[in-house]
Order: sequence, then structure tokens, then C-alpha cells
Amino acid sequence: MALNIAVCVKPVPDSKQYDKIRIDPVTKTWDRSGITMVIGDIDKHAIEAALQLRDKNTGKVAVFTMAPESTRENLIEALAMGADEAFLLSDKAFAGADTLATSHTLAAAIAKTGPWDLIITGNESDDGSTGQVSAQIGEWLGLPHVMNICSLDYSDNAVNIEVMAEDGTIEYRIGLPAVLGVTRKVNKPRIANIMGMLKAKSKPLTIFSAGDIPVDSGHIGLSGSPTQPGDINAPQMNREAVEIKGDTHEIADRIMHELIKAGIRIK
Repeated sequence: MALNIAVCVKPVPDSKQYDKIRIDPVTKTWDRSGITMVIGDIDKHAIEAALQLRDKNTGKVAVFTMAPESTRENLIEALAMGADEAFLLSDKAFAGADTLATSHTLAAAIAKTGPWDLIITGNESDDGSTGQVSAQIGEWLGLPHVMNICSLDYSDNAVNIEVMAEDGTIEYRIGLPAVLGVTRKVNKPRIANIMGMLKAKSKPLTIFSAGDIPVDSGHIGLSGSPTQPGDINAPQMNREAVEIKGDTHEIADRIMHELIKAGIRIK
């Protein structure tokens, strides 16, 4: 049986540039302008899982992401790895979304372009690491969903999976369609090569705005997110320096006096 698989990925800031990330004091959302975005490491394992299933059973793999149009190159990398097509969900109305609004938008695009036999995601994103979006997509689509997957195979219209648990693993067999969240243990992702990059340029990459997919306007973007940022307070890190003069004994006595005055117990 041919398997049609949707993979959800998230472009995240390059870890080497985390020090450049800022929080907008007005919107209280991340300001990632000028920072290189990359496909999250764990999402590459999700892409690889889909590619291996397709290669064994035929079908197609489509990659979905909700991100600014500047992340097109990230999707081209996914196409270069071997994905057949890509969908970029890009609209100012999507900005500032929490996990629930993000999963709603992704689920709407998946529903519009389907049917899909499998939806595969990384277990959590490399930046927020909430581990919520995969299960939320399953709930929006009304599909069974399983996370923490370390082994995955397909036979007879069902997937055989191993799920990580506290004291080992648990085996399940899940009928399709389903949503799966994979861990880094599931495989070793392939690296996109030059030939893959050349082929990627001719593969379909579709951009959807909010009007192109069946989203509920009350469930997208910052305004549709039940998780809202609170006040932002920067701690004062100033320190007072006092020069202590005298001989060794006088300096030691003064240090002890200051520690006791500060409430520090000296044994």
C-alpha cells in the first residue's frame, strides 16, 4: 500500500546565535530578526522516518511548517532530503501563536491537502520544547496520536511502534490514519546532498495564507492563543564594591563582620 505522509517541522534559531534572541517589549514575543533559522534537529528525524516509510511502501511525503516566508530555504532543505512537496503557512495573522494556535493552523492545512495516512512530527521543538503540538494536531483532526516513539515500522495498514517509558519501552500497533511524535532515537537523518538540492528547486512548494486554509480566526495567532505573556521584568544585577583596607587580620575581621551583618551564618 502506498503511504501518503505529512511531516510537520519548525524552523528554529541556529543554536550558535541564541545570544542574539530578544523579546519585543511591546508584543512580548520573540524577536528573531537577523538570526539564521534552521530545521529543528528532532524534526529531521521526523522527515527521515517519513522518507524511510515511503521508500519501503511508495507514496509521497509532504512537509508543513508555519513560519515567515523567509524560511523557504528551510523547506527547500527538507525537499533536498527527499520530501516530495512542501507547504509554508505564512501570514501575519499567524504571528505570536502559542502551541494550541500553531497546531490548529497546521491541522487546518493538513485537512485541506489530505487525506494523509500518517502525520509525523518531532516529539518537541528544539527551542520551546513544550512537547504539545503533536498531540494537539491529533486532537484537532480527531485521530489517534502517540508520542515518545523510538522505533517505527509499517505493515497491513497499521504502524508498529516502540514508545519510551520510565523503565523501558512499550510496544503498540496503531491503525491508520494516526499522528506520531518521534524522538531522536528513531533513526539517523540523511544529509541533503548537491543532487538533492538541485532536484529540490523543481519540487512544488506552496504558500498558504490564512484565507487559503479552513482556520477559525478565533484560534490563530497571538489573539487566538489562550497562553498570553505576562509582564517582563529584568532583574537588577548591579553590585556594590567596597574597598577594605588594613592588615590581614583587620581585613579578615571586616569580612566576617559584613557576612554576619548580611545574615550569613558562620560556623
